[in-house]
Amino acid sequence: MNNETKTQDAVAAAGHLILKQILADYHGPVAIRLWNGELSIGQDDAPCTIVFNQPSVLRQLILHRNVMHMAEDYLSEKADIEGDVECLFDLVSYMGNLNLPWSIKFRLMRHSLRLPFHSHDNSTQVIRAGHAERKNTKQSIAHHYDVGNNFYQLWLDREMVYSCAYFSGEEQSLDKAQQDKLDYICRKLRLTPGETLLDIGCGWGALVCWAAREYGVKSHGITLSEQQAVYANTRIKKEGLEDQVTVELRDYRNLPDDARYDRVVSVGMFEHIGVTNFPLYFKTIKRILTPGGLFLNHGITNDTGWQDTPITHFINSYVFPDGELTRIGDVIIAMENAGFEIIDLEGLRRHYAMTLRCWVKALEAHKKQAVELVGEATYRVWRLYMEGSAYYFDEGSINVFQALAGHDREPLTVGLRRDDLYEKGCECWPEN
Repeated sequence: MNNETKTQDAVAAAGHLILKQILADYHGPVAIRLWNGELSIGQDDAPCTIVFNQPSVLRQLILHRNVMHMAEDYLSEKADIEGDVECLFDLVSYMGNLNLPWSIKFRLMRHSLRLPFHSHDNSTQVIRAGHAERKNTKQSIAHHYDVGNNFYQLWLDREMVYSCAYFSGEEQSLDKAQQDKLDYICRKLRLTPGETLLDIGCGWGALVCWAAREYGVKSHGITLSEQQAVYANTRIKKEGLEDQVTVELRDYRNLPDDARYDRVVSVGMFEHIGVTNFPLYFKTIKRILTPGGLFLNHGITNDTGWQDTPITHFINSYVFPDGELTRIGDVIIAMENAGFEIIDLEGLRRHYAMTLRCWVKALEAHKKQAVELVGEATYRVWRLYMEGSAYYFDEGSINVFQALAGHDREPLTVGLRRDDLYEKGCECWPEN
């Protein structure tokens, strides 16, 4: 055995020792394979396998004790994840709760120093967005939404809806579940022909077109994404809805002083706003909503508020530069402080987990096209982000709510019961 082989064997042995000590009590679905092809943790048929392509990945993880480094190594192809990425977050949760005694920590540090520091860097370059100041700027929106319409078309539904669908069951298609969601929102808003609707953060125009076509309203959508605006306006012309639907590039903070709408909706946008901007956001909507009008806010929340963790750091660095979540209670208080009365509140957490799994399945099925369009690193960002989101929606630490509101101390324009929500289009409820 030559010296090089002995060195390689010693490095692999150090890797095995590190993982065996860290994961001594881990019995979850994730396996780990080292850079030499040897399985160190778990079984060959594990649902998910992490592959350390280089010893330096494990060294960095031990020395810095930050899963952000592991995520970045995955993005740059220094590590791979085979199988069901959602299972990976079972291991992330285990690591987050791990509390090792100092004697073992010292031993791990010592073993990690036996691993090579350098990396064989022929890896993909990863573009970080950097940390924004939660200003909901055009630049931060562009980082996420202007990746390319063709990329999103690979894995979204036919309506191009990039928010939680509304499922009747596991067997329902994503296309039908998204159509049900669009219709459900319109029914919650009690849309009637001739009314005016504003969609703040209208995306690719699915809701404004649906509301106009199916409910006869005049819809106006605003977005900060140039590519979304181009797509939406092309769609409006294609569907012959120019007299009923308009979409423009506009910040909600720049809506005209005299703008007024019978109904206002925002779906999957207010996560970009930042908690400090809630008063302005809800005050603006209160101003433009006509007397007797209704406002529906559909957005993601969590159970802790936005804290500085490796996961939130990853999201702000690579996915949503200005993203910030908070508790649903904080959202409701901000709405009430702005002068709204909450009429209806519904959590759709399980629906979002199902939606994300549909997106990931489609993205993985179109991996080749996705990589050709946006590159390997961006493909991995979306895969990791959506799989992790599915895990945490399923686990319950993040949620998504639809809050329907009207002006405080005004006569309500909704019925005494919710029966009218289920009269049209939704096949979710069995007959009694």
